[in-house]
Amino acid sequence: MAGLFTALKLSPFPALVLASARPGASGSSAWAQGGIAAAMGAGDSWQSHAADTMAAGAGTCDPHIVELVTREAPARIEDLLALGAPFDRNADGTLALGREAAHSAKRIVHVKGDRAGAEVTRALAERALATPSIRILEGFHALELAVENGRVTGVFARYGTGHGTRLVLFRAKAVIFATGGIGALYAVTTNPLETRGEGLGMAARAGAVIADAEFVQFHPTAIAIGRDPAPLATEALRGEGAILVDETGSRFMPAIHADAELAPRDIVARAIHREIARGHKAFLDCREAIGAEFADRFPTVYAACMSAGIDPATQPIPVAPAAHYHMGGVASDEHGRTSLEGLWAVGECASTGLHGANRLASNSLLETLVFGARAADDVRSATTMQAAQGTPPAPERFNAPPPPKVMREAMSLNVGLERDEAGLKSALATIESVERAGAGEPALLNMTTAAKIVTAAALARHESRGGHFRSDYPQTDAVAKRSFLTLADTEKIVATSAASKVDAACL
Repeated sequence: MAGLFTALKLSPFPALVLASARPGASGSSAWAQGGIAAAMGAGDSWQSHAADTMAAGAGTCDPHIVELVTREAPARIEDLLALGAPFDRNADGTLALGREAAHSAKRIVHVKGDRAGAEVTRALAERALATPSIRILEGFHALELAVENGRVTGVFARYGTGHGTRLVLFRAKAVIFATGGIGALYAVTTNPLETRGEGLGMAARAGAVIADAEFVQFHPTAIAIGRDPAPLATEALRGEGAILVDETGSRFMPAIHADAELAPRDIVARAIHREIARGHKAFLDCREAIGAEFADRFPTVYAACMSAGIDPATQPIPVAPAAHYHMGGVASDEHGRTSLEGLWAVGECASTGLHGANRLASNSLLETLVFGARAADDVRSATTMQAAQGTPPAPERFNAPPPPKVMREAMSLNVGLERDEAGLKSALATIESVERAGAGEPALLNMTTAAKIVTAAALARHESRGGHFRSDYPQTDAVAKRSFLTLADTEKIVATSAASKVDAACL
């Protein structure tokens, strides 16, 4: 969604979009179920949306960024409506608004209950494919940034298979990353397996500053049926009144947080994690809240459950936390600019300061829209763009190596919902061994770089905050600080990880 919306906002300036698969069908956006947050309802306001965002972010949100995003949110929803997004409506024609965890009002626009990501991405892809200024090249896998005299001047990408693999340099006056998150670096994730953190890794290897890398959000209610990636039971279900219970049918969230099932995601996810760690099971019980309407109101979740022999209208859904969203990413400003001249970043690969330590539900797709528009405006004003010439035809897709299983397991075990110094150091050792075994393969190097930065940032933060919980440092510091690391900083942390303490001066 980030890449397509940015390209559309750039029009009529030419935009060359490199994609590994057909736009509209790949990436995390198409899998997003809940919707998009915006203060569109009577009695709601951007100030209320901003306050909820700040509260969920656990002290590390950038107030300026939060204000501009929540102010601009309604205008971006209007953009999507103009582009054909089929948002659900009430009988009177007004937008139907839902509520999700940690929101103080109904402000989530959605499509068919749980198909917002799929339907909005499809609408954007159809419009982009029909826009003359946008050229989409499928089958390419970006590997490395081209940097000349300190400025990003293009990107190297591979296509083809076997002996037919080719490396192409695409020169550009502006490069915009919309490369997604890091979920597939974990063994249990709700993300598609192409979300390997490669954009973060590429940018870091070129010298970019990475922000808030330690803050990884785990969705509380992945459907626990043994699939990789795990299907998701959208938070909208809890917004409609679904409850979390153990194997005896007893609720456990009311004793943990005043908002019970609607508490911030990190709190709900850790509560479920601890129930499971104690030998219990966790279920999302939608029978009373949704019941017989389930198939019509939440068709995606219904289909996933039924494929495993579970009827969510009459049976509780087994759930477990899974890596879901990265609050960290390539540090970028209010225009999407990174620390590297010539490189912008939008969407989950960027870290703008909007989400802080714990993203508020349905602010993710919103962020892609606000900064997609802002990056497009900034690129237009910063440079005169020219259409790419002599690019190859749509080729056979290059299949990048998957994240090694041993690294994914180390990330889930040691860089997950609860962390400690010994586990983080163990994860770094595993990542380093995988990197050495990779013999310089750039796609793998991008993955190990991303995993290393996330782990090193977690090791350097000696407190617990939002999505980052250290069992050996369970307190939250009085002063909240964002983290900013380069790859050079990360290598210093890795080099000293055998010591009893890690220098946190970079925080």
